[in-house]
Amino acid sequence: QVQLVESGGGLVQPGGSLRLSCAASGSILNIYNMAWYRQAPGKQRELVALISSGGSTNYADSVEGRFTISRDNTKNTVYLQMNSLKPEDTAAYLCNADIMRTWVSGRSDYWGKGTQVTVSS
Repeated sequence: QVQLVESGGGLVQPGGSLRLSCAASGSILNIYNMAWYRQAPGKQRELVALISSGGSTNYADSVEGRFTISRDNTKNTVYLQMNSLKPEDTAAYLCNADIMRTWVSGRSDYWGKGTQVTVSS
C-alpha cells in the first residue's frame, strides 16, 4: 500500500505565506512526477505545480512567481512554498504522485486526501 499525507494548511491573511508538505509512505520502488492540485468549492480541480524526478518544474500561470514546488527524494516528500497569498488561492490542496511500487505492478497515480488553505482577513 502507498499513502500520501499532506500537512501545513491553515488560515492565513492576504499577503501571507504557508508551506505545504506531502509525504509518501509504503512499499515504493520509485517516485516519478509529484504535483500539487487544488480544488475550490464549485470549481474544477486544477494543477498548481508539478516537479519531475529530475527537478524540472511547471506552474499554473496564476501562481507563477509566488509559489515554489520542491522535493526531497530521500524523504519521498514534496513541498509547496506559497507566498503572497490571495483570497482566490483558497482551496483544498491535494498532493499527487506517479509511483512505481514494484517492477511487476508498474506505475500508478496516487492522491492524498488534501489540506485546506484559507486566505482571508
